[in-house]
Amino acid sequence: MYIVTGGAGFIGSNLVHELNAHGITDILIVDNFANARKFTNLHGARYVDYMDKREFRRAIGEGTLGVGKVEAILHQGACSNTLEDDGVYMLDNNFEYTKEVLRFAIERNAPLVFASTAAVYGLSGPGRFTLTLENERPLNIYGYSKLVFDHYFRNELTLGRVPITAVGLRYFNVYGPREQHKGRMASVIHHFTKQMKETGKVRLFAGTGGYADGEQRRDFVYVRDLARLNMFFAQIGPYAPKAGENAKVYRGLANAGSGKSRTFNDVAKSLMTVHGECPIEYIPFPADLEGRYQHFTEADLTALRAIGYDGPMTELEAGITETYATLAAIGE
Repeated sequence: MYIVTGGAGFIGSNLVHELNAHGITDILIVDNFANARKFTNLHGARYVDYMDKREFRRAIGEGTLGVGKVEAILHQGACSNTLEDDGVYMLDNNFEYTKEVLRFAIERNAPLVFASTAAVYGLSGPGRFTLTLENERPLNIYGYSKLVFDHYFRNELTLGRVPITAVGLRYFNVYGPREQHKGRMASVIHHFTKQMKETGKVRLFAGTGGYADGEQRRDFVYVRDLARLNMFFAQIGPYAPKAGENAKVYRGLANAGSGKSRTFNDVAKSLMTVHGECPIEYIPFPADLEGRYQHFTEADLTALRAIGYDGPMTELEAGITETYATLAAIGE
């Protein structure tokens, strides 16, 4: 049994579909359908069971999950709303929950890959974001809730208390199919497309944060790359040990981005190759995002390569083209 928490969400559902693409269907999806729109992300997906997140937490805490052998846990479940200000909720949902999942993975001797975030870096930069304490200055409680688990995890590694594969991936600015339910938290790729279709133009932020109009830079990472990273470290499907080989053990934190920052103007131009040419309108920067917005992100992939992944990351133009080919194929 493979467990995918957050399995109906953006990254989790794409991970389920990627597992299916490699013939893996023995999947338990864990999620919370308070946002019922997420169910469409699982159209066409194959899996054997579903559990509400609250029931899953209770079951793993009490030792009553009853799923037999757990092949791997791919923990994507979290509240990723960067504007959420309920610290008690965020720490329970993102910190305590992940501690429980790590404890369960160790009990079951199951590889664990869990989602962290580039939001732990706050306004770090310019320059690539590296895994150093000096760079870890989150701007919001979301970033902090992820960072506090990263601190806990590092300490557990240092104390030798993590005998299994356990890798935390700090996701950068993720885009791809199946994010329509995220509303304001969806990627700019999604929002720009909506603007193009509804208004015939695309709106970018005017110069702010020391950057010219539309020249703010982000590390945009294709969601399918993240699915492949999860499968690689958990040694699933094409990454499983060959006959006669033992499974490897991977441990640590790593950035999960493309490794290359791109401007919002680049994104708009790439989308125009899919949707057609349209004018760009530069709008004032929203007041409610002042001091809470990363104008620049770029992943330093040194740690990712050091842990063991040496595969390529998808270029922005190729990822955007594949995203809309996928959406067309699934009728969205």
